[in-house]
Amino acid sequence: MIITRTPFRFTLGGGGTDLPAYYSKHGGFVFAAAINKYMFINLNRPIVDDLVRVKYSESETVDHRDDLKHEIARESMKMMGFKDALEIASMADVPASTGLGSSSCYAVGLLNALHQMNRDYIPLEALAEEACDVEINKLEKPIGKQDQYMAAFGGLTVLDIQTDGTVNVKGADVSDSTIGDLNRNLLMFYTNTSRSADSILAEQSRGAREEKDCVVDSMHYIKEIGYKVLEAVESGNITDVGLLFDQHWRHKKRITTKMSNSRFDNIYEIAKENGALGGKISGAGGGGFFLFYVEKQHGSFREKMKELGLREMRYRFDFEGTKVLVNFMDGTV
Repeated sequence: MIITRTPFRFTLGGGGTDLPAYYSKHGGFVFAAAINKYMFINLNRPIVDDLVRVKYSESETVDHRDDLKHEIARESMKMMGFKDALEIASMADVPASTGLGSSSCYAVGLLNALHQMNRDYIPLEALAEEACDVEINKLEKPIGKQDQYMAAFGGLTVLDIQTDGTVNVKGADVSDSTIGDLNRNLLMFYTNTSRSADSILAEQSRGAREEKDCVVDSMHYIKEIGYKVLEAVESGNITDVGLLFDQHWRHKKRITTKMSNSRFDNIYEIAKENGALGGKISGAGGGGFFLFYVEKQHGSFREKMKELGLREMRYRFDFEGTKVLVNFMDGTV
């Protein structure tokens, strides 16, 4: 038995510029944070038969991997050369379709476990690229490279994406005191709405590919905001983070009408009236989590969000990335 743990993430700046339709022409830049909410993958070899069993929100038992409905499990097994005789079970701290990168966490965590089962070492960058290959190339998901790399590396991390798709990864230079301040002032609340990001990201990619001025100009500006957020965090001037979030909110709404709606707009305005300097919605938008930057009166702000029907998710940053928690194949824990 092998168990892996892979962190979810939220984006601090540059979200969307990791889409191939944008970075292939202009280059991408993402600054993101992994958090201590995780996807757990349990991998096991069955003893009494050669069936493939995959347990997630559904439960599948098939004779061969090609019969699986779970696309990421099927393509990951195919990539790694597993045809049958495998049990995969997943459990997550956060539900799917909430904008924190769950599908990529699954892909990275499963591929990590399959490499462990094969007893081969793989660098984190190569692991992230394998997950990108599964999701973007083989399954043709309209997503970017941020989620796979953040799942693999964790931390407060900068992704500089070249036009050829090469991703340069580095950890942000952030002091311990600033990390504590960010944890205290960046508050996350679940909107009680989950959604598939595919249609939103497809619309954004189409706009970038067709060079629509309103989309491309907004994505250029979002990338510039990402640089400024990184500068603010590394210099410790994190009040600027909230103000930059507010600018980001306005420009992201220009990219697609599906990013927000009247309810979310109302929540955002009430949040600002009650102390938030700015905020953003997780992932492509349309649901998931709100992330607000709040410096003062955290208690009263939390009460106001509770009155609006939002549930807070407390978190800390994760600096380990994907890791093997248990490997009983060779007797190690």
